[in-house]
Amino acid sequence: MKTKLELTKEKKDYMISEIKSYFSKERDLDLGDLAAALILDFFIEKLAQEFYNQGVEDSYKYMSNSIEDLLGIQRF
Repeated sequence: MKTKLELTKEKKDYMISEIKSYFSKERDLDLGDLAAALILDFFIEKLAQEFYNQGVEDSYKYMSNSIEDLLGIQRF
């Protein structure tokens, strides 16, 4: 089941602002809000799942290591 990432208006506005700033500084392009929003939508649709899955994997590894550490404090 593929669920679309939902952002608050504040987060989306911030990300759009960051995209516009990046293109202005790095590419010398002035993007409008619509163009930046479309770029953000593209990243959410095509790439967000990869970042999410990496976060899940990293969390799993961290929790697995933490559980192993927990067994180390047993008293015999």
